[in-house]
Amino acid sequence: MWQALTAAVVVSVTLAGLAVAVPSPAVGGGLAELLQACAAVLRTRYAAPGGAAVATAGVALAVGVVGRVGWCLAAGLVRARRARSRHAAVLALVGTPRADLGVTVLEDARPAAYCLPGLGHRIVLTSATPAALGPGALAAVIAHERAHIRGRHHLVLGYADALARAFGRVPLFRTAADETRRLVEMAVDDTATRDTGRPALAGALVELAGAGAPAASLSAGGDVVRRVRRLLSPHRPLHGAVVGAGALVALAVAALPVALAVEPALTLLHMNACPLDMCPLSEAPADRGT
Repeated sequence: MWQALTAAVVVSVTLAGLAVAVPSPAVGGGLAELLQACAAVLRTRYAAPGGAAVATAGVALAVGVVGRVGWCLAAGLVRARRARSRHAAVLALVGTPRADLGVTVLEDARPAAYCLPGLGHRIVLTSATPAALGPGALAAVIAHERAHIRGRHHLVLGYADALARAFGRVPLFRTAADETRRLVEMAVDDTATRDTGRPALAGALVELAGAGAPAASLSAGGDVVRRVRRLLSPHRPLHGAVVGAGALVALAVAALPVALAVEPALTLLHMNACPLDMCPLSEAPADRGT
């Protein structure tokens, strides 16, 4: 829902800029008539006082929003990939593979667990982690990190963080990034506890509380207090109808700006004339009564 809401805002602003820049006259006939009418309307619109400035502002708004989001998203993904590559190179030198667990062990006296998502993904445990956690808790932590990798959550969080960086002064995007990170962790907790049980993961989170993790990794130790309380509370899964309704609402929110922009265009296809108030005066049909 947060992703749909933020996407709807970005798309709405972009389409609003394009709507200001491009007039939408009602025209009919073939392609030649359509192009001729559009050219006439554009000349009339931009010849009016301030018309060109308004159109330029609309185009600048649309291009600026798309460019800003694209730049922040691409820069964030590239920066994260480089950080993961550097850390993977370090692990290749000092890490010890544990084939029985499917992880890489890094020598450190502090218990910690995290994963490096993306291509060449891997799960990393410090050497103190197996000793600090029991078998059930250790299995829950590893399942947690595997769920992060399978869900490609680095892309989900990268999108949310990119919008927060692109429009840092807009509280909506900052809140969406924080809530997305929190909800991703809770969703992964649910996936990890299907086989190991919720108390095992709750105990592991307490042991790993405050553990650090390298940049661009996904760690099991974030937002511990709220997650532990949730894991130890009675599990109340959402009913399928609620999940379906939520998905439909999210889809509707994301599709609404596009639908509002497409609807006038579809209406124009069924009209057979160019209204007089949208056509240049020089091209208006003569009054047949004179």
